[in-house]
Amino acid sequence: MLTLLGSSAVFAGEADLILPDLSTVYFLGMNGRLILMYGLLICVFGFVFGYLQYTKIKNLPVHKSMSDISELIYETCKTYLITQGKFILMLEALLAIIIIVYFGMLRHLETFKVVMIILCSLVGIIGSYSVAWFGMRINTFANSRSAFASLTGKPYPVYEIPAKSGISIGMLLISIELFVMLCILLFIDPLYAGPCFIGFAIGESLGASVLRIAGGIFTKIADIGSDLMKIVFNIKEDDARNPGVIADCVGDNAGDSVGPTADGFETYGVTGVALISFIILAIKDPTLQAQLLVWIFVMRLAMLISSSLSFEINQLISKAKYGDSETMNFEQPLTNLVWITSFVCVAVTYGLSYLLISSIGNGIWWKLSTIITCGTMAGAIIPEIVKIFTSTESPFVKNVVNSSKHGGASLNILAGLTAGNFSAYWMGLAIMFLMGIAYFFSRMGLSELMIAAPVFAFGLVAFGFLGMGPVTIAVDSYGPVSDNAQSIYELSLIEQIPNIKEEIKKDFGFEPNFEKAKHNLESNDGAGNTFKATAKPVLIGTAVVGATTMIFSIIVMLTKGLQPELVTNLSILNPLFLLGLMAGGAVIYWFTGASTHAVTSGAYKAVEFIKANMKLDSVQRASTEDSKKVVEICTRYAQKGMLNLFLVIFFSTLAFACFNPYFFIGYLISIALFGLFQAIFMANAGGAWDNAKKIVEVDMKEKGSELHKATVVGDTVGDPFKDTSSVSMNPTIKFTTLFGLLAVELAIEMTRGVSLGLAVVFFAISVVFVVRSFTEMRIR
Repeated sequence: MLTLLGSSAVFAGEADLILPDLSTVYFLGMNGRLILMYGLLICVFGFVFGYLQYTKIKNLPVHKSMSDISELIYETCKTYLITQGKFILMLEALLAIIIIVYFGMLRHLETFKVVMIILCSLVGIIGSYSVAWFGMRINTFANSRSAFASLTGKPYPVYEIPAKSGISIGMLLISIELFVMLCILLFIDPLYAGPCFIGFAIGESLGASVLRIAGGIFTKIADIGSDLMKIVFNIKEDDARNPGVIADCVGDNAGDSVGPTADGFETYGVTGVALISFIILAIKDPTLQAQLLVWIFVMRLAMLISSSLSFEINQLISKAKYGDSETMNFEQPLTNLVWITSFVCVAVTYGLSYLLISSIGNGIWWKLSTIITCGTMAGAIIPEIVKIFTSTESPFVKNVVNSSKHGGASLNILAGLTAGNFSAYWMGLAIMFLMGIAYFFSRMGLSELMIAAPVFAFGLVAFGFLGMGPVTIAVDSYGPVSDNAQSIYELSLIEQIPNIKEEIKKDFGFEPNFEKAKHNLESNDGAGNTFKATAKPVLIGTAVVGATTMIFSIIVMLTKGLQPELVTNLSILNPLFLLGLMAGGAVIYWFTGASTHAVTSGAYKAVEFIKANMKLDSVQRASTEDSKKVVEICTRYAQKGMLNLFLVIFFSTLAFACFNPYFFIGYLISIALFGLFQAIFMANAGGAWDNAKKIVEVDMKEKGSELHKATVVGDTVGDPFKDTSSVSMNPTIKFTTLFGLLAVELAIEMTRGVSLGLAVVFFAISVVFVVRSFTEMRIR
């Protein structure tokens, strides 16, 4: 292979990221390295906090009929996760080959260092995978406990359990992420810690991409297959006789728990790695580099504590207000949690920045704090904008309902598309406005310290987006528990158990209220839908803003430190750059179509099987064998769809990087921008359709009516919009950008003829899988 490659490296790349000595800078009498060593203890605190919430939920009372269902869901989901884990390891082998070729054969790093980079990529994969597994496990405890708690007739426990489950995932996830990153920073030789960070980020991005894409396809195949039975057989939601319901519950965990948890882990890590890369590349003073690195990590550690404190404060307020109430607005405590955490994080940002970096001078501490605050406030403002278009109180959602009354499914779908398009406009402006503020402050003296100060500002906005990471993950994880709890209630058939009221009274000490239980579970599911929708634009926004910072690393390398005559290549006056922009748009629209097609094909097979095996008269509950068969269909099509999607992205990245580096930069920028707006549009349109159905079911109580059937059709259209295509773009954008760092540097090392030849080969392979993404799963 070496004979195909050019001679020596011309440009500085990721192998040249040398971290500064953190022990040379002092804060409050302690050197930076010692401060971060204490930070490891804070990570342990966060881990313990999350684990304690886990044990509390596990030990909550639950009826056996409900715990049996949740354990069946867990066992089935466990099988699915093991299947995905094997596939991820196969892809890691491909990644390891690229790492060996680039770092070992081209950059001539010692074998031990190359092995360390590969091990860090494995740690990234294991991190994404393990937190996803933990999220699935705690959610399958929480869903049955929440379903049982609803029998008290009180709404507060129905809110409290998924909230505790969510914060448990959030705290544990962020704590593990920070712990690993601190270990790389503190215990790996600074001469190659930079490449180890890149390896770690690519690994976690690889794991998240697979789990997010496959989970998104699985969950919506099951959801559509189950929901359409309500129209075909005129049965209720989560009817136990429907073999698709168990698969739907597994999908809620595979798609709405496993995928987002891995995605959150990866997003938090990649954003940090992007900032580390920028600081090393854009700032020449090692002392300033060390100051900013310590500052960033201390801020993240402080925000971990801030999130746990904010959660406890919000729980006290919520319990005082709703603890004994008969009715409750389930969205209100979650909204309060987001805003309380935002204000606490903003206060911590300014306070710590003053203590740690005021010595830099020129008011840099408050300028950087204000830039981060733009991101922190985006994490609170964006959910409020999302609710305008997706909440059960939203005028856009009510417009979807009203249009369905006489226009049926046709006008329902058009009204949902309207909501999605309007949301993309307003959210796009909001993100632009906040990034504009960051740009304004970046011009106030930052350019004296670094090159491309606005890019650093955008990276800090992404940093602020995830400042309250545990809470962002918590409200996102709330949804799958609230959804599953409703399903478990119906699947348990608890109302049909002989003498159940007396049994519960004797064993648990309260009189069950079945009607209020069902009402509270359905209302809470609507809140879960809303907050699942609010987290999606935060993650995709972070991906795009963070990708901007990472793309800068490639630009610095290509332009030899932003030399003006080379920077002009990054212009629409350069045809190759413009063509790259067009290629990115093409890939995003293919990605949308292919992921939706995978859901459509799988759902067709699931519906075909369920219709043939639905036994409404002879059984109370579908057989375990039939339910597992539906799960098998979902898994098979999720695996097929994900394989095609991932391999197209993988080989397209290699092809475009080999073709021309400036073409590739255009491609990366394009998939970020096209992906941002496509994801926002699809996520919010889907959320509007989902909650329009919820209004008809809960508020209007018109289940089984023609209006209800129209909203069910709209909801099934929205399913792959909001939970497959849109959410899969987030890890895909970040993986492409991170993997692109290595791919483009690898291409630059080659002779021109070899790189063009490989570009043709890789592009041909990607086109083969593009074609397969339709033909292999075409409905016949």
